[in-house]
Amino acid sequence: MTSSTNSVGEFVELQAGDDVLSSPRYNEDIAPTQIRQRTWQTRHIAALWVGMSICVPTYTLGGVLTAYFGLSVSEALWAIFLANVIVLIPLVLNAYPGTKYGIPFPVVLRSSFGIIGSNVPCLVRALVACGWFGIQTMFGGLAIHLLFSAISDGWASLGGTGEVIGFFIFWVLNLWVVIRGSESIKHLETFAAPLLLVVGLGLIVWAYPQASITELLAKPPNRPEDASFLGYFFGGLTAMVGFWATLSLNIPDFSRFADSQKSQVRGQIIGLPVTMFLFAALGVILTSASQQLVGETISDPISLIGKIDSPFWVILSMLIIIIATISTNTAANIVSPTNDFQNIAPKYVSNTRGVILTGLVGILLMGWELLKKLEWIASEVSVESLYSNWLIGYSSLLGPIAGIMIVDYFLIRNQTLDLPALHKDHSTYPAWNTSGFVAFLVPVGLTLIAVTTGALSWFYSYGWFTGSLLGGLIYYAMNIKASAQAAVSNA
Repeated sequence: MTSSTNSVGEFVELQAGDDVLSSPRYNEDIAPTQIRQRTWQTRHIAALWVGMSICVPTYTLGGVLTAYFGLSVSEALWAIFLANVIVLIPLVLNAYPGTKYGIPFPVVLRSSFGIIGSNVPCLVRALVACGWFGIQTMFGGLAIHLLFSAISDGWASLGGTGEVIGFFIFWVLNLWVVIRGSESIKHLETFAAPLLLVVGLGLIVWAYPQASITELLAKPPNRPEDASFLGYFFGGLTAMVGFWATLSLNIPDFSRFADSQKSQVRGQIIGLPVTMFLFAALGVILTSASQQLVGETISDPISLIGKIDSPFWVILSMLIIIIATISTNTAANIVSPTNDFQNIAPKYVSNTRGVILTGLVGILLMGWELLKKLEWIASEVSVESLYSNWLIGYSSLLGPIAGIMIVDYFLIRNQTLDLPALHKDHSTYPAWNTSGFVAFLVPVGLTLIAVTTGALSWFYSYGWFTGSLLGGLIYYAMNIKASAQAAVSNA
């Protein structure tokens, strides 16, 4: 039987025949979802974003912008809000093919980079996800360590060793959730979202009497007095866009389960910008108040809560933070690389194997920090400085991919994909799409020149914007030229 498609309303569903089922580019885990599987409503997608946004890195964003990018507190909060409004554009647009065709990110990429070539941008995306997985697992391990320390003085005496053990306990919990499948993630996010909001409100009630909001907002920015505001602001804005530049690519991994385009659009608009702004603002306020609350300045909520002189509240808070960090980590940092690794060899890498591979790479990328906690090595590199630098660097690489995806689907393909052909070799899609790689490599090459020589520094500083615009323009121009040449040769 040959594969066919079935259109129902705004959805297209694959009826897989022997040609697709036997293809080396197909397996059940990254196959297009059937319409009956597309059950995520607006509230589920909004909860997904609440769950992903309320995490330790979001809490520290205000501090990153004030310390590393020279912004005042009010400027930092405006940069965070504006960046998340901007990043909604590629998020919503790149979600469209996932919702319509039920396909994940790697399969969407087969249209613009080729059936085999799609693995290159997939692995670029996967690497940063594995790094974020390691960072979030480090925070989760700390929460588990503090939870057990509140229960047992013996565990508290373990110090860094207890944090490393907590890391691996948290690692196992994360992998278990994703191996259970998409419905497990949906239920976790829906359950965790209200709990996270309660924790946020509780922290505000606890810290507000000790924090002077007026004094905080009046604090001058950490930059030279004669420096250009716009240069610093747009540098910080680019970094904040880079925070979700990863999800703006692989959002089809989730939108393939949406019950309509309206649900994915509304859910993302409701769940992302306001949540990011409010939790980042909470982080700024609590960090400012931490000196009065516990006698020292602490920039992450897990360590701050661990200082509370009440085992009951520490235990309760840590349990909720563990759930919160699992909800962030599973959705934001495991699903995508799992699908990306499967795309390399779908017949050999299943969902379970992809999850385990993601976990192992995450351990390797955080190995230096684990060894430091065990006091086996010494290092001055902090996790916070690592991801603050990573935000700009990786957004420069991911921007062109976002631009290429949007141009390919909306302008070149006119929102029409050949669903069976995306799952077969020697189809209407090439193994390697030259246009996609040229459009990707030119911005990346300019970024490398900027980093290594100092020339074109603006191109790197505003990497996501410059990369996505240039990548999209080159891809569009090359495809228009190829179409014109084909028309002439067929005339």
